[in-house]
Parts: sequence; C-alpha cells; structure tokens
Amino acid sequence: MSDDTTAGTTTQPPTRLCVYCGSNAGTSPAFAVVAARLGTAMANRGIGLVFGGGRVGLMGITADAAMQAGGEVIGVITERLVGAEVAHRELTRLEVVPTMHDRKARLSELADGFVVMPGGFGTVDEFAEILTWNQLGILSKPVVLLDVDGFWEPMLAWMDRAVEFGFVRPAHRMLAQRALSVDEAIAMATAPVPDTPHKWLDRDPTPVRRVGSAA
Repeated sequence: MSDDTTAGTTTQPPTRLCVYCGSNAGTSPAFAVVAARLGTAMANRGIGLVFGGGRVGLMGITADAAMQAGGEVIGVITERLVGAEVAHRELTRLEVVPTMHDRKARLSELADGFVVMPGGFGTVDEFAEILTWNQLGILSKPVVLLDVDGFWEPMLAWMDRAVEFGFVRPAHRMLAQRALSVDEAIAMATAPVPDTPHKWLDRDPTPVRRVGSAA
C-alpha cells in the first residue's frame, strides 16, 4: 500500500465516515447537490471523509466539497484505477492498494460509519458487503442509505420483501437505515449501531455432515 499526502489537515478527526457513491453524477441534479452538501457538512462538523479515491462522479463532488471546506479526505483506490487516470490527486491522503478486496477492507478499517449515496453496481456491492459484515458480527458500524429523490426505494422494498419471505430477520433489516437528508444521515452514521443479535448466536448448532462420511 502506498501513501500519498497532498494537502489538508494533519490532525486526525475524532470520527471518519466512509461515503459509498457513484463514479457517475447520475441524471438527477439533486444527486450532485446532496453530494456536495454532504461533503461540506462533514467537514464543517470535523468529520473525516473516507471514499474510493476517484475524482469523477459523485465521488469527486463529495471529496471536492469536503476539501474546500477544510476537511480531512482520505481516498483508497486500486493500482488499476490509478492507471486509468481516475485517481483524485488533491486529497489529504491517497492510498493505493492492489485489489478491490484490499480497497474495501481498508475503507472499512478507516471508517466509523457508512453513508451510501446513489450509485451503480460498485456502490451496491460495497453496501451489501458492509451490511453483511454487520449482520455476521464481523464489525459493528452504522450503515445509512441517503435516499435522494427516492433512489433507494426499490432497494428498501426488496429488503422488506426479503424479511417477508424469511431470508432476513426483522432485527437485521434494521441494520440498513434510511435517511432523507444530509443532517439525518450524519446523525445516524455517527450514532450507535441498532442493537441486533448475531445471525447465528441464537440458533442451536446443527452437526455438519461431510460429503462421503458415514451417516
């Protein structure tokens, strides 16, 4: 992992939030407006921003707003994406890692909570993984969907349907919180995680039969 310090503050903020969001700006002007508002609000409150290290789309808008407001901004990006010339070079720190797995793991290490803005496949992948890690007790950090223009409504409906059909427990559904404003998202992402049981702790252990073993 390489470490490139380019600008910004030198004192670590008491709280850092990871923002997952699109590498495109999307079709609704509201997406960019809220992204900039989020970056500014975090910086004004002394909250560090951790993100995927790109200078494009909502990622770049959020990072630029936080930097312009004097906040700490740490980007984590893969070597391949640096080579594609999408890395944001004007951050407090840019960390370059070998793989996407390393990138996601590093983001989870740096952040105290997660805000999920509108985005595509990558954003959903990051959201689903960090939500699952909370469900399994691998970590315990708040996860908040910042629902801009109803973007996340189909995802929220799917999660409710997963509960209805018995694939997700109601207690674990609470781990995916929904915010309708920047202020609400920051409040949720900096608050304690909803109190939920570990996915497997309240189940009786069932012996696992190995393939080919005797019954």
